[in-house]
Amino acid sequence: MATSFLQRHKMVERNITLLAVLAFGAVTIGGIVEIAPLFWIDNTIEKVQGMRPYTPLEQAGRDIYVREGCYLCHSQMIRPFRDEVERYGHYSLAAESMYDHPFQWGSKRTGPDLARVGGKYSDDWHAQHLKNPRSVVPESIMPGYGFLAERDLEAGDMRAELKVLSEVGVPYTAKDIAQANDDLKLQADATGDAADLKKRYPKAQARDYDGDPKRLTEMDALIAYLQVLGTMVDVNAPAAQEKLAKEKGR
Repeated sequence: MATSFLQRHKMVERNITLLAVLAFGAVTIGGIVEIAPLFWIDNTIEKVQGMRPYTPLEQAGRDIYVREGCYLCHSQMIRPFRDEVERYGHYSLAAESMYDHPFQWGSKRTGPDLARVGGKYSDDWHAQHLKNPRSVVPESIMPGYGFLAERDLEAGDMRAELKVLSEVGVPYTAKDIAQANDDLKLQADATGDAADLKKRYPKAQARDYDGDPKRLTEMDALIAYLQVLGTMVDVNAPAAQEKLAKEKGR
């Protein structure tokens, strides 16, 4: 039987047309198995508690992050492998990228993954790292972004940006959109009353970020964005729920 199988295998390898037809058939069947079920489910992303849209300031910071090409060296997707989890933290959940347009998973890491960098370092550390990376990470090959601290943040009309994002599925409310420009300034003002902002955006952090409270700079926005990455969702909750479900099934 083994000899007969090898003979048939050789026939396939030597016949280019037959090999192409069989390969096409395998890819077609595999594609149908993978894609067809998606037509019968409402959403491929399992929602998790705590996930929210970015505040206007965080979104402005994200725009700067994309503009400067930070995703070319820093991914935002921790894979479920032991070495990655031990280094970067809990593996990334699909829901954590559900409001990202475009997502920042990345395909290359020259620098560390940033999916859970929020709260890992102080604002001062981030500001210094962006101005002179080697002052805090001697082996870093990252270029300096000190100019961000010299540029006033000119985010444009954030009401228009949030409105567009809402049209592609980001759940901004009418109030969020109407107050977007005011929220942008308020989040970077340590003396302002941000109670309503924090109510609409749970876990939002309102303070001066770049060390210069007299100005609202691009550095403020970028640090605000970095500080929220990985902080919205309690990553231990899914694991705890899964464990509880397993215990109930015993």
